[in-house]
Amino acid sequence: MSPTSTKQGPVAVLLGGTSAERDVSLRSGATIVEALKILGYEVRTVDPAIPGWMNELRGVHIAFNILHGPGGEDGTMQGALEALGVAYTGSGVLGSALAMDKVRSKQLWQGIGLATAGFEILTARTDWQEVIDQYGKVFVKPACEGSSIGMTAADSAQALEKAYRHAATYAGDVLAEQFIDGSEYTVAILGDQTLPSIRMETDNEFYDYDAKYVSEETRYFCPSGLTVATEESLSILALDAFNSLGCSGWGRVDMMRDGSGNFYVLEVNTIPGMTSHSLVPMAATAAGMNITALVQRIVDLSEEG
Repeated sequence: MSPTSTKQGPVAVLLGGTSAERDVSLRSGATIVEALKILGYEVRTVDPAIPGWMNELRGVHIAFNILHGPGGEDGTMQGALEALGVAYTGSGVLGSALAMDKVRSKQLWQGIGLATAGFEILTARTDWQEVIDQYGKVFVKPACEGSSIGMTAADSAQALEKAYRHAATYAGDVLAEQFIDGSEYTVAILGDQTLPSIRMETDNEFYDYDAKYVSEETRYFCPSGLTVATEESLSILALDAFNSLGCSGWGRVDMMRDGSGNFYVLEVNTIPGMTSHSLVPMAATAAGMNITALVQRIVDLSEEG
């Protein structure tokens, strides 16, 4: 869509919201708003945390959804927009809901034979030592949060129970995911194409919220140093994981590589961050696409779909 198409109506940027990722969403939203204005669009910022926000959607051509986490990324907002008859960027209700739920997405991948780390759903009645005996070190995560919120590593029964208590303060299931000792990679997706993979390194115990959004010490490698053949295999795995959940438009797939060179899918992000520390803009830059071109492509994909 060219800037002249603003005659069709303004673009509403959905940002903020009420999830634990509100601050990241506000920063991502600021990036989107600036890019859209440079492109010549009329822009409305819409924060669902503010009463009466639905009134701001009247007459908009499309909603650019950059709400991270529950309420915005899990199919809830997508369903509301469909009920209101408002077109929007990114995945639909089903893809958003499945991707946000790490348990259901991993169960689906196991069912179709995509490599993902072993896991257990934790409850207050879990035998903590049995989980440690089976997996050794694990990462404990709320199943329906993003940005590593509520995530803790555990390598003992006592640490596992403590990690569960912390993760259980968030809504949804809690899972313990087998620790994979290796490098973390991510692949951004635009439509049916992938952008160059990124390899992340941090001195933190894992690629946590601080490493993602705060630290200036996190190291990013793009190109990630893979051979052409391995890069292609990683791209295929990312697309398979993305498509299997019914996702569409744009997103990002996070993966780990073990010491033997095997890749495992961790999760799919249907509304990735677009802050100064974010990975999709970084991958786009490596592909020769600046932030305004990236935002334009995401809008175009929503119209093509």
